Amino acid sequence: MIRPRPVFVLLLLLPLLVLFTACSAPEPAPDERPSPAVRWRPAPGTAWQWQLDGRVDPVVDVPVYDIDGFENDAAAVRGLHRQGRKVICYINAGAWESFRPDQRDFPASVRGRENGWAGERWLDIRQLDILRPLMARRFDMCRDRGFDAVEPDLMDAYLNDTGFPLTARHQLAYNRMLAALAHARGMSVGLKNDLPQVPQLVDDFDFAVNEECAQYGECERLKPFVAAGKAVLHVEYALEPSVFCARTGRLGLSSMRKRLDLGVWRRPC
Repeated sequence: MIRPRPVFVLLLLLPLLVLFTACSAPEPAPDERPSPAVRWRPAPGTAWQWQLDGRVDPVVDVPVYDIDGFENDAAAVRGLHRQGRKVICYINAGAWESFRPDQRDFPASVRGRENGWAGERWLDIRQLDILRPLMARRFDMCRDRGFDAVEPDLMDAYLNDTGFPLTARHQLAYNRMLAALAHARGMSVGLKNDLPQVPQLVDDFDFAVNEECAQYGECERLKPFVAAGKAVLHVEYALEPSVFCARTGRLGLSSMRKRLDLGVWRRPC
């Protein structure tokens, strides 16, 4: 009787071994599961347009548009997508706005002092149980209209006179909640200002949006985003591009000058 060779036996048993391994392998932990999709992440130096005044005008030839989520519907977003552009949904996450369609959903208990803009009051970001579902509905609006990302505004309430005893810890919890809401909906999210917390939050956010870091000598604080391969979308209002472009360009920022009304006009570096 001829004995089967070991290699031949292994070949016969291999399908059974594969089946046994597949059936007995433990399920990966939830945080180990692969992400269903890779989120869009703008690279350092990406040119952009920031228009919050009314319905978007697509006249500027840049790959990224940051526009008001309430003022621009799905058709406007589709139009920008047809032109090959990514679109960021601006919403106010740090203040109640009397002129928004959902303004009645915010109870008086979360409305603080006026923040200097007409019709706006700071929000009590400690009250996550109230604000989370309200912000979730705004993020749902951004997702349903087809936006690629979200720019939540006023993410540094703890540095301001809001009428509430807010701390850096409250702000970290709130900002991370906003990032999680965006990511759960498949959108990327930008950290707006809040420079003191960049080291703690750079891993939670996909890009940064900054106002006037050159005027206040703070642009170096945004280097962790660039080092992580994440864009810093930067504007100045008072300084001429000749004053700041060389420096912010060396840092890898996507810089331009805008007027405070954030209309179509822009003067990029």
